[in-house]
Amino acid sequence: MGPHTVHRPLEQRWSRRQPATEASASALVAMFLCAAFATPASAQIDFTGEWAPAYHEDAPERLPGPELGDYMGIPLSAAARLRADSYDADRISVVNEYQCRPHSSDYGMRGLGNLRVWREINPKNQEVIALHTYMPAWGSERTIWMDNRPHPPEYAEYTFQGFSTGVWEGNMLTITTTHLKANYYRRNGVASSDKRTVTEHWARHGDFLTVIVVESDPVMLTEPWVRSENWYLDPGQKLTAFQCEYQPEVPAPVGTVPHHLPGTNPFLTEVADWYGLPREATRGGAETMYPEFRKKMTKPVMPPPDHCERFCVCTTLIDCQLHGR
Repeated sequence: MGPHTVHRPLEQRWSRRQPATEASASALVAMFLCAAFATPASAQIDFTGEWAPAYHEDAPERLPGPELGDYMGIPLSAAARLRADSYDADRISVVNEYQCRPHSSDYGMRGLGNLRVWREINPKNQEVIALHTYMPAWGSERTIWMDNRPHPPEYAEYTFQGFSTGVWEGNMLTITTTHLKANYYRRNGVASSDKRTVTEHWARHGDFLTVIVVESDPVMLTEPWVRSENWYLDPGQKLTAFQCEYQPEVPAPVGTVPHHLPGTNPFLTEVADWYGLPREATRGGAETMYPEFRKKMTKPVMPPPDHCERFCVCTTLIDCQLHGR
């Protein structure tokens, strides 16, 4: 002990340390509570923002639109194939009701148009009630309910956007949509029915959003059909409003619906002959989607072109080389 050492009772020394110890304990408790309440439930990811589509996959289908008779990669039922074979694009001009018919929510994500996503928050508990999306094409606004509400009964209203609910699976958002009006899977007459259920899986990686879509349609498809699309964050974009008015474009008798009777559509073999493909391979159906189908394919009627002449790049509507063979 040095000459300047001060001796204090143990109780006095403890009382001098106590405030610091209590403060440290209080700080630890506060940090724990903040961490507990701030941690996202189920590793929720923020999808809000302005998104632009990346057309690096399925660009000819999504930009200029698919060719007539191209049902490749679709597990079509016989009824769906017959309906697609009867399609005539003139009905969009002749039948006024088709002119302003919007994309359904499952096709809208694959069509032309950017995407805005925002959250609806319950101010009382700060829980996410719903996600909302907006796409300029036909001013389509969609609600994805996140509050565990059930889907309505079968007799409830059917709309082009349907009724969607979302649940978290880790950091992936899984969305289930029912009550969709009949619409189309492709813009070449491949129709969808109002019996379908659509399941989407949203996953974000930095500034990129991947959406995997599973279509289950007991009328038009014989098995689930899986597709995907990607988006990139584009905060500088400005989405526009959309207006559409019905307008007679060509003279036609009232009640006319352009169509092709079974076996009379002359355009169904164009895509096969252009690319030198077996015609039956372009007709769709689950069987054609698997490697074993190659053993049954016949030889193409036309040889394949010597070099690519159309849809060689096709990342925009400008570079798709839209001309005939």
